[in-house]
Amino acid sequence: MKQFRKIATYTALALLPVFANSCTDLSENLYDQISTDEFYANKNEVVSAVLRPYTHANAWITPSGQNGWWRLSELSADQLAWPQKGRHGYDDGNWIRLHYHTWTVDDAPIRDCWRLVWMGTGFCTTAIENIEKRDASAMGLTQAEKDGYVSELRLLRAFHYLRILDLWGNVPIVTKVGEPTSPPTATRKEVFEFVEKEIKDHIDKAPHLSKALLGRMSKEGAYAMLVELYLNAEKWSGTARWDDCIAAADNLRYGPVGGVNGGLALDTNLIDTYAPDNSNLAKETIFAIAYDFQISDFAPSWTGDFYHFVQGKINGNDRNGNDGVVVIPGVYTTFDPADKRKKEWILEGPQWEYNSADTIPVITTGNEYDGEQLVFVDNIRRNKANSTVSNMTEGEENSGVRFNKYKLGSIKDPHYRSTDWAVYRLSWVYFAKAEALMRKNGGVATQEAVDLVNAVRQRAFDKKVWDTHKYTTATLTMDELLAEYGREFIFEGYRRQELIRWDKFTNGTWWDHKASENFRTIFAIPQNQRANNDSLKQNPGYPN
Repeated sequence: MKQFRKIATYTALALLPVFANSCTDLSENLYDQISTDEFYANKNEVVSAVLRPYTHANAWITPSGQNGWWRLSELSADQLAWPQKGRHGYDDGNWIRLHYHTWTVDDAPIRDCWRLVWMGTGFCTTAIENIEKRDASAMGLTQAEKDGYVSELRLLRAFHYLRILDLWGNVPIVTKVGEPTSPPTATRKEVFEFVEKEIKDHIDKAPHLSKALLGRMSKEGAYAMLVELYLNAEKWSGTARWDDCIAAADNLRYGPVGGVNGGLALDTNLIDTYAPDNSNLAKETIFAIAYDFQISDFAPSWTGDFYHFVQGKINGNDRNGNDGVVVIPGVYTTFDPADKRKKEWILEGPQWEYNSADTIPVITTGNEYDGEQLVFVDNIRRNKANSTVSNMTEGEENSGVRFNKYKLGSIKDPHYRSTDWAVYRLSWVYFAKAEALMRKNGGVATQEAVDLVNAVRQRAFDKKVWDTHKYTTATLTMDELLAEYGREFIFEGYRRQELIRWDKFTNGTWWDHKASENFRTIFAIPQNQRANNDSLKQNPGYPN
């Protein structure tokens, strides 16, 4: 049983009045609705404060239907888009500007993401301060428990800062509630060094990953953070750290590590990692946003971004969506026909009702194909009008092939809507080490790099055809590694980072996107935040 989730259910409800009126001011005490002198009086209250940032993280780290890290990272990259489809999906042009890299300092997706992520840091910092200043015995804790909670929260806050570092680069470093009143902007290098120090100072104090820690920060989660930090170090700090990336990855591969279902290991198929019961099946999950709809009513909300208006008929459940995010034309064809990921993770072609053995078509209503079978096509254009124009405003309700990677299950599934969303998984660590090895070797694959990527890739192909699809040191080029990153980690949030490391985020072109200005590798500081803080500097290239 997912014990963390059961606790989170009640603590999130208990703390709702505390946080409901919080705002984006970095100096605001997020516990402003009740006196903290009346809180932290027992272990349950401490645990509720520790768990609150995790439930909040669902809003910004996953495709939650809110403007968070995931939307900024994927909808500005070369695999996914949210085009206008008929009368739906224009949404003030937000997704069009993300795709074209023409966002402004006032755009809602950037402004909302800033608010959500910084609110999460506030939850962490407030809990850290209040636990640190109290005697362990007064909270019903042992000293070891108190120290463990503080270290967990500081690692989780470092995770927030890591993603802030990714998106905005130059930001304030705030470690005390309300101090300073107008926090100044630190350089991206200084933020990088802060994150690194926080992780290193607390990684040895964190517990190993276990079933009980599913959805919480652990020693393994901290090493995964270091892998991400060092993998992007050249872009984020100005200095490459490939050896450090390799060392952090090796700690997860060879060091004494825990795991959710036994020790960490690659999943042997394409299903367990994303199944409704992945908390009991997946072995490669390192850090995840954990759900348990049966116990807590806390469920994934990515259905809104990904699902068609009648998607529930396809999946045998009651979850439909906004017909939003689709795969950009041409991405689908980069999957080899023999690649099982193509069929398992992506919906294409005529859609049939769940469990009908392809005999009952899914019928759409109210849009271009009213009364007809839903057919997802690998193009974005107005086929109904025989148009060949393909861009971000010329879609129809069935434009683009669709997300099918994470499965909610049918409504009768005992684990329905309890699918955890992996933030870090071991497959990604394998790729990160392979990339570091290749970059150290002048962009040329070593045999170890090839073996790492093949170890993940092989489950996508039948044994009888594997020999003709496995990589060699000659075929695993840097461009091919980027392409394989795209296939293996499609929908998972990391594509923008990958393109930036390959110098293709602003220099590359794809579908309806042309090269953009180099300063757009980081986002604008929201103008409303600068209006509230005179010390907050705008990022280079954006208007003051």
